[in-house]
Amino acid sequence: MRKENRGVLRFLLRLFLVLAVITPLCSAAQDTTTHAQHGKIRRNILLGLFYGHGYIFPSGKFVEGDNAEHRPLNHYQTFSARVIFQNSGNEKAYWYKYYGHPYLGVGVNVADFFDVKEMGIPIAIYGFINGPFHRWKNLSFNYEMDLGLTGNWHHFNPETNPYNMAIGAERTVFIHLGIGLGYRFLPHWETALNIGVEHFSNGAVKVPNYGLNLLATRLEMRYSIHGAPQFKNYEIPPFKKSFSLDLTPFGGIKNVVKLDSVEANPLPDYQGVYFPVFGLRTTFNWHITPKSKFGLGLAFTYDGSGDYNIVVEDGQMRLKPLPFAYGFRASVYPSYQLVVGPFSLLFQPAFYLYRKKFSGQVPVFYQRIGFQYTLAHKVTFGVSLRAYRFQVSEFIEWSVGYQLNWPKK
Repeated sequence: MRKENRGVLRFLLRLFLVLAVITPLCSAAQDTTTHAQHGKIRRNILLGLFYGHGYIFPSGKFVEGDNAEHRPLNHYQTFSARVIFQNSGNEKAYWYKYYGHPYLGVGVNVADFFDVKEMGIPIAIYGFINGPFHRWKNLSFNYEMDLGLTGNWHHFNPETNPYNMAIGAERTVFIHLGIGLGYRFLPHWETALNIGVEHFSNGAVKVPNYGLNLLATRLEMRYSIHGAPQFKNYEIPPFKKSFSLDLTPFGGIKNVVKLDSVEANPLPDYQGVYFPVFGLRTTFNWHITPKSKFGLGLAFTYDGSGDYNIVVEDGQMRLKPLPFAYGFRASVYPSYQLVVGPFSLLFQPAFYLYRKKFSGQVPVFYQRIGFQYTLAHKVTFGVSLRAYRFQVSEFIEWSVGYQLNWPKK
């Protein structure tokens, strides 16, 4: 094992030991009436440690071999330590039972792309949900979703790191979607094997931003402080279908860099130009099952970059103003929300109905994927990525909205 890998492993082992000491002390303060009165565990706490290895999909010339090492970057490894919680739920949180009492938790992930000089050793802090498609006595078939923030990159710099077109900023988003098997072989111990896809990107907050797309396999060991879980039994009332209208103002920034100007005049033009982006989404939803909402919406967007034609003259990047109306767009989209308690995962493929035509436009079909948190079915907070061709980030939307709800008669 290489020297830097041994250092990463020692760091995670130390973190795991610290968590192993601190977490039982914290859990001792939790409500113990459930144990005494019902003999059931309301909250099960676990500690996990996994090793991952995977394949890097070609996402640009840098990954394909146009780098300082003059070789393709086609594999990587990860190490992660995490704290895991499993709730039995109660009469006010039925979603735990709807989802088969999933694992929720936080973790620290360290990745090694076998090119420390150009990539660094990125470290991610993330939250996750791991739940069963089906659970047998000691075996389960599971899904997992991770979302976090990654730092410690050696990102693109036109002078010191000119090849790394995949990562253009100090911090990126980390996403993992996977499926796998979990097996409890002792009351306090279980293991899990997971395969999935991962993505690192800054959402085009800073370009270049080709990002990294990965095929990942993980092998995890988990230690359960309370032993095998025993879930509290309670009746779930019939689900009542409902309608809602989401009014969601959003805003963000868009970074535009002409790479030919970076090559001609690297230091002044490397930062590019930042433009404001803001608008309003209106989505009519039908909450058809406890887990799913289907809907249809309209979005009105002002994109500041549309009011300028960006050209390179004499090695300099210059802005040529266009009429103000060039920044306005209107689009329509179907909507799907995967509902997990107060959280929702949104997917909204959209089509532009109106926009002015100019050179360098993105395609008419784009995609939005994001997360939303709802306070008592009224105020919503969210973050979404707008992309096109299902892989190219355009910008990130930050939103605060309001939700109107009424039951289906």
